[in-house]
Amino acid sequence: MKIYESYEDLPKLKLPYGNEVFISDSTIRDGSQMPGIVLSREHKLQIYEYLHEIGIEKLEAFVFNKRDRDAVELMLDIGYECPEITGWARASRADIDKILEVDGLKETGILMSVSDTHIFSKMRLSGREEAEEKYLDALQYAVDHGLRTRAHLEDMTRADNYGFVFPLVEKLIEIDPDCIIRACDTVGYGMPFMDIDEPYGIPKIIQHLKKKIGVKNIETHIHDDYGFGSASSIAGFWHGANWTSVTFLGIGERAGNSEMEKILLFLVDRVEGFDKYNLKSVTRFAEFMEKALGLRVPRNKAVVGKNIFAHESGIHAAGVLKDPFNYEPYSPELVGGKRFLLIGDSSGLEVIRYKVQETLNDLLDVEAIVEKDDTRLLKIQREIQKLYDNEERVSCISDEELLAYVEKYFLYQPICNPAYAGRGKLKHRGKIAESEEEKATRLTSDESKEMGSVD
Repeated sequence: MKIYESYEDLPKLKLPYGNEVFISDSTIRDGSQMPGIVLSREHKLQIYEYLHEIGIEKLEAFVFNKRDRDAVELMLDIGYECPEITGWARASRADIDKILEVDGLKETGILMSVSDTHIFSKMRLSGREEAEEKYLDALQYAVDHGLRTRAHLEDMTRADNYGFVFPLVEKLIEIDPDCIIRACDTVGYGMPFMDIDEPYGIPKIIQHLKKKIGVKNIETHIHDDYGFGSASSIAGFWHGANWTSVTFLGIGERAGNSEMEKILLFLVDRVEGFDKYNLKSVTRFAEFMEKALGLRVPRNKAVVGKNIFAHESGIHAAGVLKDPFNYEPYSPELVGGKRFLLIGDSSGLEVIRYKVQETLNDLLDVEAIVEKDDTRLLKIQREIQKLYDNEERVSCISDEELLAYVEKYFLYQPICNPAYAGRGKLKHRGKIAESEEEKATRLTSDESKEMGSVD
């Protein structure tokens, strides 16, 4: 019999291929293309610092204009080993020359649009043959000038992979056997499921690159237009990719990209062997992105949302007070978060008791204990519920409002019976005179202690 009573009891998953995997960040490059976002030099340097704290292995950056180059050069001057700073170029010798002009850049990605719509409509090339010639020339030029390379196969999930892309990859790795082949799901058509063939099936694409062609280094770059971004990135790892390109909070064009923080949490918390990443700064990172860039992080956003450790409903809050393992999949400390207990329309007596007790502790600087059958507690609960029953309230009770209730019912009446309670122990032995309504409230309190719903 298996018993799971703590986080430590839960078994971790194993990557099927046992391959070491890495994260390449594109927040500064792809993320900067998000409409309405402008990354200053200072923003990029701070993002670089957060990536270093987390332990991200690589980032990519533009070097097309002076502002971009200045930021890259400042990062290179700081000189962290991780993340390594790499470039990004179109498949042209002129773009690659810009990478070569920045002393310290040792690797570049090269954009290679592989779908017919991109070859004909976007690039206005005569056909696949001209595209192939252009891409092979760019890669050869980069290799000849001493650069490590990534081939960014743009729009691969809408391309003829068997007829054009896979044969192209074979020629690319003849030029550079260590080239990182980036499978780009440019408009989010890719799916993480094994039984879907190309052009949509991410597992099939990765397995063909790995097993049929023998590619050493495979990277995914997934856009989130259909909501499968992070799942497809993880599927890439699961089927043999050793890199994934992501952005923090998933920022980027349209619906954005695979979210770094989700993939990191999954690897660190659910998969064996990922102690190399430190997630304690991701919540601060998200707060920085909100304040500095004006992004709005949804309260319920996984990993960094303000609500992911917030509990209001009676059953959930009572369960967390007994043991966070009951309703929290991982501890707040793992991601630098904080647990909150809130009082709202679904809160039971237990969370109100906890919050009243917490308020008294802060107010009186003593260890206060409030019993569940304390009549004053029931009065506070009744007043709060009346607000919601009369639909006078559509938000949680703030700490300031709760303080007013505590002052009204606990500080303006005798706090304890000195003949019975120890120092700071809030426990009534005698009864406060009750009205009939109060008596009814007390008699039904057992039913209301565990208000709320569970899913």
